[in-house]
Amino acid sequence: MPARKMQVKKIHEERMQVKKFKLLDAVLAAVCVILVVESAAPTAAIGNSQYFWWAFMFVTFFIPYGLVTAELGAAYRDKGGLFDWVKRAFGRSWGSRVAWYYWIQFVFWLASLAVLFTEVSGQIIGTTIPVWVAVIVQLCFIWIMCFGSLLPISVNKWLINLGTYAKVVLMLALGLFGLYCGIVYGFANPITSAGDLLPSIAGVSFIAVIIFNFKGFEVVAAFTGDMDNPKKQIPMALLLGGILISFFYIFAAFGISAAIPVAELTTYGGLLDSFIHFFVILGLPGHILVPIVGILFLFTLFINVLSWALGVNYVASHAAEQQALPEIFGKRNKEGAPVGASVLNGVVASLMVIAVPFIPNPDIFWGFFALQIITLILAYMFMFPAFKKLRRIDPDAERPFKVPGGAITLNLVAYVPVAMLALSAFFSMVYPLYDGSWYFDTMLVVGTVVAVIVGEVIVFATGRTFGARTRLAIGKTDPSRS
Repeated sequence: MPARKMQVKKIHEERMQVKKFKLLDAVLAAVCVILVVESAAPTAAIGNSQYFWWAFMFVTFFIPYGLVTAELGAAYRDKGGLFDWVKRAFGRSWGSRVAWYYWIQFVFWLASLAVLFTEVSGQIIGTTIPVWVAVIVQLCFIWIMCFGSLLPISVNKWLINLGTYAKVVLMLALGLFGLYCGIVYGFANPITSAGDLLPSIAGVSFIAVIIFNFKGFEVVAAFTGDMDNPKKQIPMALLLGGILISFFYIFAAFGISAAIPVAELTTYGGLLDSFIHFFVILGLPGHILVPIVGILFLFTLFINVLSWALGVNYVASHAAEQQALPEIFGKRNKEGAPVGASVLNGVVASLMVIAVPFIPNPDIFWGFFALQIITLILAYMFMFPAFKKLRRIDPDAERPFKVPGGAITLNLVAYVPVAMLALSAFFSMVYPLYDGSWYFDTMLVVGTVVAVIVGEVIVFATGRTFGARTRLAIGKTDPSRS
């Protein structure tokens, strides 16, 4: 009998050992992390040329970005991800900059979603929420999210999975309703010639939104260590995940474009406006369905913040432990959750939404959202050169997945995405001036400059602290050098 139990136990252990992270798991993880519902409306605002930009950015940015993060994530399984990769390649100071930009972009995003939450809530109830009531609601949204991100991962996991299903349902519904209404009643933005698909000056300023829509593969790359065959599975996960993600984004943006003329489209209200339009045309009970869709949409906002807070705050906390961010970022609770970074999220985002009534910008959601995209671009700018340098200075590192190709291919993979990032950041800032939106451009430029200056102060301050502690440590081990 004991021998039988030992045999059963051995079989169970062998089955557990072969249970790996499968290709389907990697594809679904990519969809869960990268798919963001609220960005469908800003993408639709590009117009019909969005379809050109989707294809162009998929080839020039998403594929190289996925390949690079897959190799780095498999070779260097550090806790800090993007921060550690840049630090390994260029040193602590550059890693510090990346950690700061990666953290602050999330704060800008948190503030933008808080604003979006109240604007969509107003659409649901059919009235404009008073300014200071909106600020109070936004503050509640921010702090619920900050404390929610500190819950055990077992609780957050099922919420995130549920949110993924909600995202897919909303995006498929947008596309299907739009397709039906377009065929039966006519499209709001018809494609009359091939010229309608060509890029326009206005569309160039929005291509950064598409880069934002592709963000997050550095999180998925962390699963390479659990794959049976990452050399084959990572390219397939990249390809299939990228196709699925692009399909959901394009299909949802298409549905919005089918319902609302681009000239009437707002970057925050396009999604719910489209559903309202569909319900009216189809004679469906909007007074029942609009609140349901709206609540489902608001739930996805919570899930978006929750899923990213788990990654961003751990990176910030790890950077602080490496003396690349101030010590307060590294504070953790008894369960090890990054409470310092999370509380700072709430403090800075709260100050931003409190300032909203004093900012002369009719589309404050897009203002904060654009700030988030610019700072995210700054963080990603360092990753691709780090990939190239680590290939050169650390050729013997074990790389379960390696970007294929020779020197020309590696240069294209490393530098073409950097060019796309730089161009998208430039046009995001320049076009509003061309368009006469000086207040928006001023907010964007000032916000970016302040973020960069604060980042440089942090690099300088943490550098001095790091140097002092290093000298102290050397002095203790070698008294003659103290």
